[in-house]
Amino acid sequence: MSTRSRSPSVFRPAKGVDQSALEENEALVADINRRNVLRGALSLGALSFLTGCDVSDTSAVRCLRSRHGNDRVQEFMPVDATSWRLELAGHIADKRPWRAVQFDELPQQELIVRHICVEGWDYIGQWSGVSLRTFLERIGADLTAKYIAFRCADDYTESLDMPTALHPQTILATRYAREPITDPFGFPLRLRTATKLGFKNPKWITAMEVTNTFPFTYWSERGFNWFSGI
Repeated sequence: MSTRSRSPSVFRPAKGVDQSALEENEALVADINRRNVLRGALSLGALSFLTGCDVSDTSAVRCLRSRHGNDRVQEFMPVDATSWRLELAGHIADKRPWRAVQFDELPQQELIVRHICVEGWDYIGQWSGVSLRTFLERIGADLTAKYIAFRCADDYTESLDMPTALHPQTILATRYAREPITDPFGFPLRLRTATKLGFKNPKWITAMEVTNTFPFTYWSERGFNWFSGI
């Protein structure tokens, strides 16, 4: 289903986000981000890097929208669109890697979904991209298999049960608010599903496997509930 529109997105403020509070506390924000990265602390910032969670514009989580936050993410997570490839494995008929531009050639779907983070915050965003079901059908994936596993550029791993992968509100997102996604939001490809908690939406995806073997993931190996449905 294609839902492209020429009208501007209401999810992208015309005048941008007020940065005055960030500028007034620039030194503090920079120090917080530096300590989070160096210590690997599971703070909001670190979880944003590792879990697929997004950040909103509320006062508690705005720090990563600062210049320091974005620069630090890009420093540790460079993804070059010209050389990026999505590698395919498992029960798939056509395992040829996909380039970023190829996703624009498939039918596009737009979702307005509520992102719910395991930390307790949430926000509503507008995402668009390719239906995961459409993509799986295009590459000849076995839709009777049990799982879809993902690996990301930061070695983060996540997986879905097949019914969730085939859900009409599960997409491989390439745009936010009708513009190409940027970092730290998962450039050039990330998962967006309306039926799972935030950390089940991996960013910077580099590989996908269709499998019948349960794929252990970053957080499931640390005791988090694997299904994590909403």
